[in-house]
Amino acid sequence: MDEAECAPAQSSANEMKRGALAILPLALGASVYGMAFGLLAVQVGFPWWGVGIMSVSTHAGSSQIVAVEQFASTGVVLGAVLAGAALNLRYVGIVASLSGVLNGLPLRKKLFAIHITGDENWALTMSERAKSPAVGAPFLIGSGLMNISMWTASTTLGALLGAVLPDLGRFGLGFAFTAAFIAMARSLWRGFAQALPWAAAAGATIAVTYLGMPRAYAIVTGAFLGLAVVYIKRRMKAVGE
Repeated sequence: MDEAECAPAQSSANEMKRGALAILPLALGASVYGMAFGLLAVQVGFPWWGVGIMSVSTHAGSSQIVAVEQFASTGVVLGAVLAGAALNLRYVGIVASLSGVLNGLPLRKKLFAIHITGDENWALTMSERAKSPAVGAPFLIGSGLMNISMWTASTTLGALLGAVLPDLGRFGLGFAFTAAFIAMARSLWRGFAQALPWAAAAGATIAVTYLGMPRAYAIVTGAFLGLAVVYIKRRMKAVGE
């Protein structure tokens, strides 16, 4: 391979390295509740190796947390899957937003990049891309590899520790999940212009829970109603214009 052929490969490797280093603070933050997830998951019956496989194959922290919590409380696999899928609906928009970033990649690389894309490295890549349109797939992949590696390592380490430690749920460690969701919700809030779909989703979730239906159904119902309200608002705005 001559110098002209080596240059693009070297540039791509440098961008991957830059992405991996840039994501470190965010990945470390996610690792904190990743360890808490591993600790509690193994204590409700998941084997430590199962936690690791789930993390590397699913790579969706919020969905993993909800799925494990649902399975632990109800033992219903379908309910756990539905709850996790509802939380992952946002990835439809995330994947759509990556069309320009992944343009030109072979299908296999596109699928790999999508799999290792999480909230953290997606947001970081979009932020860097806004500053420089040259930021693309190598940065996304480098940051994604670092993110998924640290997430899998932290959840597996938490599971290994949870297997030998006493029941930590009584110390309130489970609130780490609630705190993580509160933090994620707060980061998604963009002002009172969004109040109606949020209120609709919350109201539907509370109503379904009050009726005694499985909480997984409450999550799915709230998510779809919130999306429906957003769609209706946009249609009404388009008609008004």
